[in-house]
Amino acid sequence: MTPWPARPNRGPERRHIRAPLARGALALAAVLLPSGSAFAAGDSAADGVGESAGDGDRKGVDDKANAALLAPGATAHEPQDPPPGPTFAAAFNPLGAPSPITLVDPGAVDLSAFEPPRGPRVLRSLGTKVASYYGKRFHGRLTANGERFDMNAMTAAHKTLPFGTRVRVTNPANGRAVTVRINDRGPFIAGRAIDLSRAAAQRIGLIQRGHARVQLDIVAP
Repeated sequence: MTPWPARPNRGPERRHIRAPLARGALALAAVLLPSGSAFAAGDSAADGVGESAGDGDRKGVDDKANAALLAPGATAHEPQDPPPGPTFAAAFNPLGAPSPITLVDPGAVDLSAFEPPRGPRVLRSLGTKVASYYGKRFHGRLTANGERFDMNAMTAAHKTLPFGTRVRVTNPANGRAVTVRINDRGPFIAGRAIDLSRAAAQRIGLIQRGHARVQLDIVAP
């Protein structure tokens, strides 16, 4: 029967491999754990491993390398704190502080400097009255103030208002309005207060019905 070959003796090689690993683990534990922990005596344990491995000089080199990794002034049991950074509140703008980001379109209208157009200033309201109009049959004839009637001009006839008075006529049915100048007398039909020229009546949508209730206001010239 053939005997098994003798197993080679690898004890010294394995001891040389295990010794540096053990010393590195103990050095890491000494940095992470407080000084009063069970691993605080890592130096003596590392010495024992070094003595068993027969590599005391190698242990001194590893200790110097571990010490070089620490910041100046720090010890193996006092890890260095990270540099202080900005606080959480400092990352946000306080209320009321101007924002550096501008979201306004450069072409937008500045409403603070925008003045909407204004209508004529109302001097006196005449209330709601019935208005009618007159056109082609009277076109070119003399009016009560001596002018020629022009059905395409913004004029009107009223029984009592002085000539030249400006009246704003508003049709509440559609919201349209027109300002006319009084230059004639009329209308002479009961229940009607003002006769508009054909152009003025067309402006407020009065042509189809011929007459309608409107709001009359005397306005400034």
